[in-house]
Amino acid sequence: MQAGPAQDKTPDPRLDRQLRIPGWDQQALEEARIAVFGDDDLLASLFLLSAAALGLNNIVLIAPTWDRRLIEMAHRVNPRLRLAAVEGLYTHPILDDIFRPCTAIVDLTRYALANKLLLETGFRSGIPVIRGFCLEKDGLEGLAVFTYRRGREWEELWELVSPSNLPCDHFDDAILDLVAAGIALEETKNVVMGQRGSESLIAYKRPKVAAGAADLRVAVVGAGALGNFVGLGLAFAGLHRFTVIDPDSVDVTNLNRQVFLADGVGRSKAEVLCERLNVLLGIQADARVAYLRRNTELAGYDVIFDCVDNFETRVILSEKCRDEGKVLISGGTGPEAGQVIVFDPVRGRETPAEILGLYEIVERRAIDAFRRETASCAYQPDPSVVMTNQIIGGLMVDAYRRLLAGEETPNIFYDSRNDARIFAE
Repeated sequence: MQAGPAQDKTPDPRLDRQLRIPGWDQQALEEARIAVFGDDDLLASLFLLSAAALGLNNIVLIAPTWDRRLIEMAHRVNPRLRLAAVEGLYTHPILDDIFRPCTAIVDLTRYALANKLLLETGFRSGIPVIRGFCLEKDGLEGLAVFTYRRGREWEELWELVSPSNLPCDHFDDAILDLVAAGIALEETKNVVMGQRGSESLIAYKRPKVAAGAADLRVAVVGAGALGNFVGLGLAFAGLHRFTVIDPDSVDVTNLNRQVFLADGVGRSKAEVLCERLNVLLGIQADARVAYLRRNTELAGYDVIFDCVDNFETRVILSEKCRDEGKVLISGGTGPEAGQVIVFDPVRGRETPAEILGLYEIVERRAIDAFRRETASCAYQPDPSVVMTNQIIGGLMVDAYRRLLAGEETPNIFYDSRNDARIFAE
């Protein structure tokens, strides 16, 4: 695959929302050189798609295959991307010259030869190695991510080494890949910016899920960053028909995280997202360009994914799903954290609005809005970044699969400031 065009040094307006994050160092990302090692699955391609959106412009990929649809979207969302892709397997250190010098190594392979060689390279060169993979063991499925730096020679490193020395068939799950790729990218960002990463092995595990009912009627409310990744995850989960509801149009500042909306500036978010997913993945998602209001008809749906970014609409969704007995999977994100709250009317738990205290938040926002109006304060867009949206979007779809399998699904929280990263309540 040919590299992209030479880098343009002018500011990129699509990165506005992440440049608002305190301590953010976009120059470090743009100047970094990242070496990614992949396998014959989706994990490396999903990592590259979001890395491109983040503004990592200089990436070397060594893998036997990659998803050309996702790589095409990576170039579309970030025209400055320079990707050198080498088709093959990493089996000998003589290949190291391909990616030297580099800022970080991202090992997404599932064979021990590559794992050991790359850890050895990290040890000898001092280059951090971010290791991520899906796992299956003792009736559990999940993922693990760990950042190795020289000096962290501890016994749990062996947990990062694949059981098979050479490439072979291995467990993979596209939705878990979404989450693992997002966490690996968060760790990569920390390495590149010189920020603190996790000091622990990051893991997410849950019982194996069997295929559930495929004829449930699903609506995704919100076609922003969460909606992009939920839509992709639903397609990966085998759901070929669902509806995306959103009233907004694409703005250039959406493109640092809304990975399927490139080239769609000025058009309807819902329509662009459905078009892209339908073409890329052969599904039949349907767009509804509309606001979600109290009188919005949701009778035709069994499961609602809440991917909106305002608390008032989330309160309405909570109340409508409670009153109409619908499953609600609600996701929320900030630059550093997010959560998945599941309302299952069969189990009668509290709604997301009640659990998250959204009624109090909405009341405070109304008071603040009045004060801003009387004081003529300027509107300031909220900071936002791709990783938390990718992670929470993947976890939302995984919660959906767990519900279909009849499993009681806990609420899940992600916090990039906590070493464990993912925990359930």
